[in-house]
Amino acid sequence: MPTSRSLPAGTLARRLTLVVVVVLLVFSRLPIGVAQKPKPDGTELMPIARFITLKSPITDDTIAWVRRTGLELQDRAVREKRKAYLVLEFTPGNSQFHHVFGLADFLTSAALSNVTTVAWIPETVTGFNVVPALACNEIVMHPDAQLGDIGRGKSLEPDQQAVVRAMVAKRRNRKVNEAVAEALMAPQSTLVQLTVEPAAGTTEKRVVDQEEAERLLNTALVIKDRVTLKESGALGLFSGTTARNHDILVVQTVESRPELADVYGLPLETLREQRSPGTAEQVSLIEIRGEIEPVLESFLKRQIDRAVERGSKTIIFEIDSPGGFLWESRDMAMTIADLEERDIRTIAYIPDMALSGAAIIALGCDEIYMKPTAKIGDAGPIEIREGGQFERADEKVLSFLLEVMEELAERKGRPKAVAMAMADKEMAVFEVTHKNRGTVWYMTEDELHEAGDEWIKGRQVPESRDSLLLTLDGKRANQLKIAEPPVEDFSELKERVGIPLDVTPMKIGRTWIDSLVFLLNHGFVTGLLFFIGIICIYLELHFMTGLLGIVSAVCFALFFWSKVLGGTAGWLEVVLFMLGIGCLAMEIFVIPGFGVFGVSGGLLIFAALIMASQTFGNLEPSRDFDQATETLKTLSASIVAVVVIAMLLSRFLPRIPLFNEMFLTPPGMHEAGVSDAPRLKHSLTHPGAELIGERGRTVTVLRPAGKAQVENRLLDVVSDGPFIDEGSEIEVVHVTGNRVVVRQIS
Repeated sequence: MPTSRSLPAGTLARRLTLVVVVVLLVFSRLPIGVAQKPKPDGTELMPIARFITLKSPITDDTIAWVRRTGLELQDRAVREKRKAYLVLEFTPGNSQFHHVFGLADFLTSAALSNVTTVAWIPETVTGFNVVPALACNEIVMHPDAQLGDIGRGKSLEPDQQAVVRAMVAKRRNRKVNEAVAEALMAPQSTLVQLTVEPAAGTTEKRVVDQEEAERLLNTALVIKDRVTLKESGALGLFSGTTARNHDILVVQTVESRPELADVYGLPLETLREQRSPGTAEQVSLIEIRGEIEPVLESFLKRQIDRAVERGSKTIIFEIDSPGGFLWESRDMAMTIADLEERDIRTIAYIPDMALSGAAIIALGCDEIYMKPTAKIGDAGPIEIREGGQFERADEKVLSFLLEVMEELAERKGRPKAVAMAMADKEMAVFEVTHKNRGTVWYMTEDELHEAGDEWIKGRQVPESRDSLLLTLDGKRANQLKIAEPPVEDFSELKERVGIPLDVTPMKIGRTWIDSLVFLLNHGFVTGLLFFIGIICIYLELHFMTGLLGIVSAVCFALFFWSKVLGGTAGWLEVVLFMLGIGCLAMEIFVIPGFGVFGVSGGLLIFAALIMASQTFGNLEPSRDFDQATETLKTLSASIVAVVVIAMLLSRFLPRIPLFNEMFLTPPGMHEAGVSDAPRLKHSLTHPGAELIGERGRTVTVLRPAGKAQVENRLLDVVSDGPFIDEGSEIEVVHVTGNRVVVRQIS
């Protein structure tokens, strides 16, 4: 009988080590498909995805675009060992059969073996465009959208049907078999769903055509139920809800892109529009810094217009602002949101903070990217009371702001409750889960009540407690579906949004005109323009050189020009100002003495200056009054400064050589024996005095102003009373400066 021997300890250890090495080598060679590679911290990498809208008709360029994008995804999926999705949105329309077949052939090829292709059907699609949708791995539809009727009421040609059957036979989509495809291609076909019992206690559903249904009925197979999905002669057109209920065509029904992203566990950013080739470099960068106010709003709108004129299809807004005025913030947000209608992608990049009005602007962008420590929110409306105290604005303002936040969130596919909680500190936000899909979202109590029992209420969002305005950092904003996953810097942002690293976005910065507009809208510079304009008018009335009048006109022209470009003035203010100047001119040169035109002109000028310095109709309480007060203070300070300067000129200018001859000698100075007192030249003391008493004839009708010939000189004259006919004899009775008053000689 053989005896057993134990192995030495060293030999046993070596053999165990050898076994472990062999096992590791074997498993290292096993295929791993698209299993995700964990990050160093143990978490899985996010799936990669691309979203393309296939606009009709599908062309060779479309196929090349999808091919290029799909192959890039395939390469990344294999190289990075990550899940990859190619989402294709199909739109209504029709295409050539050879084009849709070419696209379908690529989608069912081995070239995309590591990429899951998803057909997204948000609205009804019929005709040949249905064929490539059937070629995708999975179909997701809007509940009310319909898919099918490939022949548009007619059966496809036999060779076309053969192509579709061959494509379906590859079984890329498990929800589509030959019977379903036949129903979509031929109105005369019948589609039946049978519930069979292949074994005792088990049931399964089979979707077959009429011939296969009859064959199964004639077998020993137990048929538990039979439902006709499509009658012969009816169009093979199925809604998302119907297809989902009968477990054909679709894997899921959703109502929006965010829900589609949730179904596949994708970041919302991946379902943003993938731009066609050649548009990646058409990217502009616009900075939004400082307080949001009318001048900045007008400046940003000009920058957007410049970016659009340059052909930019993507605009990045780098926002770093504590906020500002509500109306301007709302207008900017809506302007940015409307760019989507022009097929322009908008991205908000927040490296530090976007609070109050800046948060509203960020919500108008298609995508929001934040650094992990950046802040967004705190958008509650406030007003400043006397003493600089901040108080919450009244309910009218809050109601308007909540409507704005709700509209922006709905347009951009973000939770309305989270956006509104940034403005209303009393609003409670709850995490909710969809009963059927398992989708996580965020709602208020009112939204949950309106949705019925569709959602399961969860815990309250902590940031919406304790009567605090919702304020989030980058990570939390992503968790609450307001922003995309955080980025560390601008380079990572470029990579995430699909901008090649070697492409530098065009920075739409300030031009010298923009810088001048900002400078001229500064309060001190505005007051300086007022001062120079008024003092030049005062001096012009004394020196009558014409040059000072031009300087004054330039000052007021710069004022109105800066206000027009600053967004606070328009043609109305300019017209009122010119009308006021005209009234003053009438008072001085045409109809002196009554004061009606003078007072009206002064009031019109004051009204124009105040209206040009601000916007009216603001929701913020007392803002209009406060701005008007500031403008009046600036204008009053300028007038006071003019009065002081005028007094100083009257006192000291007569003692300066050259200027002293331009001033009259004070009354009584000659009698007092003061021989060196300043006095005007005789021509300046009584300019035109030599004309008094001279006679001439009118050249035009005086109504009351016109022209007359006096001493062989053609003069601008004014009648001292009634109108005077042309050719009448007149006499000069009074001369003041350039104003010559005449009367008719009877």
